[in-house]
Amino acid sequence: MPEIWLKALGLALIFEGFLPFVAPERWRETMRRLGDLEAQRIRSFALLALATGTGLMWL
Repeated sequence: MPEIWLKALGLALIFEGFLPFVAPERWRETMRRLGDLEAQRIRSFALLALATGTGLMWL
């Protein structure tokens, strides 16, 4: 079981690191824009991401 969690963590780190590696300036600008969003919009997007991820895990 810990092996699966480590692989999942590794995959998440790959996804998280891909865009900053490929397009660092675009990524930086996107992060700046995210900082300007209202907290409720960020929460809504995060909830959607969590629900989608949970749904994909059940497949």
